Amino acid sequence: MKVTTSRLTQNVLEGPRAEGEPVLFVHGNVSSAAFWRDTLAAMPDDYRPLAADLRGFGESDPAPVDATRGLRDFSDDLVELVAAMELGPVHLVGWSMGGGVVMQVLRDHPALVRSLTLVNPVSPYGYSGTEGADGVLTHADGTGAGAGAANTDFVARLAKGDTSAESPTSPRSVFRTSYVAKPVADEDFYVASMLTTRVGDDNYPGDAVTSAAWPGVRPGTRGVLNALAPTHFRIDDLHTVEPRPPILWIRGADDVIVSDASPFDLAQLGLLGIVPGSPGTPAQPMVTQTRAALERYGDYREAVLAECGHSPHLEHPEEFRRLLVAHLQARR
Repeated sequence: MKVTTSRLTQNVLEGPRAEGEPVLFVHGNVSSAAFWRDTLAAMPDDYRPLAADLRGFGESDPAPVDATRGLRDFSDDLVELVAAMELGPVHLVGWSMGGGVVMQVLRDHPALVRSLTLVNPVSPYGYSGTEGADGVLTHADGTGAGAGAANTDFVARLAKGDTSAESPTSPRSVFRTSYVAKPVADEDFYVASMLTTRVGDDNYPGDAVTSAAWPGVRPGTRGVLNALAPTHFRIDDLHTVEPRPPILWIRGADDVIVSDASPFDLAQLGLLGIVPGSPGTPAQPMVTQTRAALERYGDYREAVLAECGHSPHLEHPEEFRRLLVAHLQARR
């Protein structure tokens, strides 16, 4: 269905049931709500599962992303969507970047959230450019993070709709090597979802800005990767919200996108000698940062799935749903 609010028109996928407790699933970067297709179809009868395409993804409007607001363009879109559909309060499930989006909803509108489930989420201190468990900025201007860190060939192939596996930087190759740890069924379907990503300075990856410090890039003010930069997206006080719903954190043990030594972090590539000239800046400890933030929060559970990469709902769907449904039922 298409739902229009004062902000934009969003595409929303709905499971087979239009009644029950609403569960809103939020996808990650370079994907769409389609990544939740099988999860929506398999949810128990007493839940109403929905998944929304974020702005600039899937079939939602390609509205520009103001990166200076962090992920709030996305989270505010969802808040208005929930109001327009008269859903609230809702269970929120966020994967990857979507994990950051639902954390922002909880931070700004805690009464709207029945429960929170984070699936391989971005760190509460953004992506790249920080050090240590508390997410201290490596540089005050966020050098090392932002759209300038994106692989230009991947962006070009995404824009061209490349479905091949001829290059390590093609969307299909990135899906195979980074989104999942082992092959999954219906790969073509997920690659097609990735290719719905709007490419440009206002969407993915955003405007690239240079820096005098290594590695030579810093966050701009527009687009998705800049919105994820630690100078724009940062949640230090999630533990202060009231009410404080329970949080389930599900992650794959073999995730290479969100990890304590991610090859998508330029600092880690510098340590490996792949990006020359590194001063030895440590990689962002993304998992450690999330765990430290959730320990301050208090009411959370961490579930780690073995032989699983960045997408537990695709790689281990039955175990993922078992954990999720048990979490939702505990909130009754």
